[in-house]
Amino acid sequence: MHTFSVTYTVLFQIDFATNYVFNEHRECFNLKSGRRIKKVTKNGMIGYNIKGKFYSLKKLRPHLIKPLKQNTPF
Repeated sequence: MHTFSVTYTVLFQIDFATNYVFNEHRECFNLKSGRRIKKVTKNGMIGYNIKGKFYSLKKLRPHLIKPLKQNTPF
Protein backbone atom coordinates (compact mmCIF):
# COMPACT_ATOMS: atom_id res chain seq x y z
CA MET A 1 0.00 0.00 0.00
CA HIS A 2 1.30 3.46 -0.91
CA THR A 3 0.86 6.55 1.21
CA PHE A 4 0.70 9.96 -0.41
CA SER A 5 1.12 13.33 1.21
CA VAL A 6 -0.13 16.57 -0.33
CA THR A 7 0.96 20.01 0.84
CA TYR A 8 -0.94 23.20 0.02
CA THR A 9 0.01 26.83 0.52
CA VAL A 10 -2.66 28.91 2.24
CA LEU A 11 -3.15 32.28 0.55
CA PHE A 12 -6.34 33.61 2.14
CA GLN A 13 -8.36 33.09 5.28
CA ILE A 14 -11.97 34.12 5.95
CA ASP A 15 -12.11 36.67 8.76
CA PHE A 16 -15.38 35.49 10.34
CA ALA A 17 -14.51 31.77 10.03
CA THR A 18 -10.76 31.41 10.54
CA ASN A 19 -10.72 27.65 9.99
CA TYR A 20 -11.83 28.12 6.34
CA VAL A 21 -8.94 28.92 4.00
CA PHE A 22 -8.23 29.20 0.27
CA ASN A 23 -5.09 27.72 -1.31
CA GLU A 24 -3.10 28.65 -4.41
CA HIS A 25 -5.46 26.60 -6.62
CA ARG A 26 -8.51 28.62 -5.46
CA GLU A 27 -9.92 25.71 -3.50
CA CYS A 28 -11.63 26.19 -0.15
CA PHE A 29 -10.66 23.93 2.78
CA ASN A 30 -11.93 23.47 6.30
CA LEU A 31 -8.83 23.08 8.47
CA LYS A 32 -10.70 21.51 11.41
CA SER A 33 -12.13 18.63 9.38
CA GLY A 34 -9.40 18.59 6.71
CA ARG A 35 -11.97 18.52 3.92
CA ARG A 36 -12.23 20.46 0.69
CA ILE A 37 -15.42 22.54 0.47
CA LYS A 38 -17.33 22.14 -2.78
CA LYS A 39 -18.22 25.16 -4.86
CA VAL A 40 -22.03 25.25 -5.24
CA THR A 41 -24.55 27.16 -7.32
CA LYS A 42 -27.67 28.58 -5.68
CA ASN A 43 -30.18 30.83 -7.45
CA GLY A 44 -27.68 31.43 -10.25
CA MET A 45 -24.92 32.55 -7.87
CA ILE A 46 -21.67 30.65 -7.35
CA GLY A 47 -20.35 30.35 -3.82
CA TYR A 48 -19.61 28.15 -0.80
CA ASN A 49 -21.54 26.84 2.20
CA ILE A 50 -19.62 28.09 5.21
CA LYS A 51 -20.84 27.19 8.69
CA GLY A 52 -24.12 26.02 7.16
CA LYS A 53 -24.86 29.31 5.38
CA PHE A 54 -24.42 30.06 1.67
CA TYR A 55 -22.03 32.87 0.74
CA SER A 56 -21.67 33.98 -2.87
CA LEU A 57 -18.20 34.80 -4.17
CA LYS A 58 -19.17 38.46 -4.42
CA LYS A 59 -20.09 38.63 -0.71
CA LEU A 60 -17.15 36.46 0.34
CA ARG A 61 -14.33 38.42 -1.34
CA PRO A 62 -14.35 41.42 1.09
CA HIS A 63 -13.92 38.98 4.01
CA LEU A 64 -10.73 37.38 2.66
CA ILE A 65 -7.58 38.28 4.59
CA LYS A 66 -3.98 37.14 4.50
CA PRO A 67 -3.32 34.51 7.19
CA LEU A 68 -1.42 35.56 10.27
CA LYS A 69 2.14 34.34 10.71
CA GLN A 70 2.51 31.49 13.17
CA ASN A 71 5.49 31.14 15.45
CA THR A 72 7.10 27.75 15.03
CA PRO A 73 9.88 26.29 17.18
CA PHE A 74 12.14 25.66 14.17
